[in-house]
Amino acid sequence: MPTPERLDVTALRALLTAFRDAVHAHAPTLNLLNVYPVPDGDTGTNMSRTLDAVVDEMEGAAQDLTATCDAISHGSLMGARGNSGVILSQILRGIAATLRGDDGADGGTAEGPRFAAALQAATTGAYQAVMKPVEGTILTVVRESAEAAEVAATTGATLVDVVEAARVAAADALRRTPELLPVLRDAGVVDAGGAGFVLFFDAALHVLTGRPLPEPEAVAAPNVDVRDARSSGDTVQVSGVDGDLDVSEQRYEVMFLCAGEGRGVDAMKSTWTSIGDSIVVVGGDGLWNCHVHTNDVGAAIEAALDAEVRPSRIRVTDLFEEVADEHAQRDAAFGAGVAAPPSGDDTALGCAVVAVASGPGLARLFADLGVSGVVTGGQTSNPSTAELLDAVERAPAAAVVVLPNNKNIIAVAEQVDGLTAKSVTVVPTRTMPEGLAALVAYDPDADLDVNRSAMTAAAGAVVTGEVTRAVRDSTSAAGAVREGEWIGLVRGDGIVAVAGSPAAAAIGLLDRLLADHHEIVTVVTGADAPPDVTAAIEAWLADHHGDVEVEVHDGGQPLYPYLFGIE
Repeated sequence: MPTPERLDVTALRALLTAFRDAVHAHAPTLNLLNVYPVPDGDTGTNMSRTLDAVVDEMEGAAQDLTATCDAISHGSLMGARGNSGVILSQILRGIAATLRGDDGADGGTAEGPRFAAALQAATTGAYQAVMKPVEGTILTVVRESAEAAEVAATTGATLVDVVEAARVAAADALRRTPELLPVLRDAGVVDAGGAGFVLFFDAALHVLTGRPLPEPEAVAAPNVDVRDARSSGDTVQVSGVDGDLDVSEQRYEVMFLCAGEGRGVDAMKSTWTSIGDSIVVVGGDGLWNCHVHTNDVGAAIEAALDAEVRPSRIRVTDLFEEVADEHAQRDAAFGAGVAAPPSGDDTALGCAVVAVASGPGLARLFADLGVSGVVTGGQTSNPSTAELLDAVERAPAAAVVVLPNNKNIIAVAEQVDGLTAKSVTVVPTRTMPEGLAALVAYDPDADLDVNRSAMTAAAGAVVTGEVTRAVRDSTSAAGAVREGEWIGLVRGDGIVAVAGSPAAAAIGLLDRLLADHHEIVTVVTGADAPPDVTAAIEAWLADHHGDVEVEVHDGGQPLYPYLFGIE
């Protein structure tokens, strides 16, 4: 195939998509490389989910370079997960900001230097995001790849030669990470985040030359077992991308988005240094993605409020519980040669959740909110009692909440409690957005009754709606319905909007549901949701309800291109 001399917008979009696909394929291997006792939800998983958000945002953007780079920057900021995902987002933002200014006026001759400059910006952004950078991590890999690209670019090398030089340097830096970081040397593995970033160059060479993406390789089991060290009373010191961390003292990962000025963010970070570690803050232009490990969750959030920045989408993870689950899954993976599901350990959580989800994106959303087991199902595809029972038995707790997320599944879910020795309760969620709302109130340390009460109240507080296509002629309070028309459905009210397009049906539905007191609209897009329709819905919300925060998630559900949750 001909070798492009310029990384144009088409090639850039293909590169990010190939990078996403490569990281997804390698995620189990990257997770197994993760030797840090505080796994942040696993390096490979966090990087792949961050890239999911980037590609989703990019696919909804216009095809020009400026819109694409803006989408990469915004998607990576909003979708970053875990320490590794937040750092990756800053790398991508640096690359996008540099390439965004390339209008093509200089022909192909500047493309090698432009790519090298993008890597330099990525390096600067990544190092600035971390409070106390440590070498032997993804930071080293991105820095040395940028240095090699710059040297190649100054010699007049082609774009492909510059990318190749960067890739060689990145791989060499990755190989030497154990020499720089004792925990890697002791475990006998390389840095997981750095290994994930090398795939960026593999994706670039795949797009530019047609070179196949590398297949995942088997890795040896790390030699570090922090559970044994902690249980014996030892203090385990581990160097991470932000310095030495006594993992026996820092229990919680706190992540949130915040809106505010840079001075306020700096003040918040200064407070965080006294209450935690693993501090990574990325963003700009009034929006920031913030990450810290701490024992004092309340103080971490109050630091943002005291600094007059507004936190939102707050997520708190108990890292000690993740450690136990991480090791159980790692041991199973090495024994079977594949990534294994949770083992069903009844002691890992005080209370677990099993949820029904109708699309891969929804399954990821539920997992992100703490669901231990996801059962595939939904409208027209109701799971059996046996499937729900199997998920409950595998859940890592003796007490389990089931979220059916469909009115036709509630009765089946209520049979499970009589079929297991575990204590099972059903929060009768009738829609996927109700299930997502219920999980906001979920506390894995609380008992079953407390969770049932709190989650039921949270689910009842959300107003939900759905858009789908009529399969036959009918009548409704909104007027006659013809087969093939788009309809908006509301729990309890039936059909409230009928239209010839999904956009019109969605807007009619939202116009019916939204009131002045509402603050958040969650939009879950289905497998067949056209990006231009999604953009039209967002534009209507901005024009008619500008004070409402809009969150768009890729659910991937069939038949229903749009699900809405309104709070």
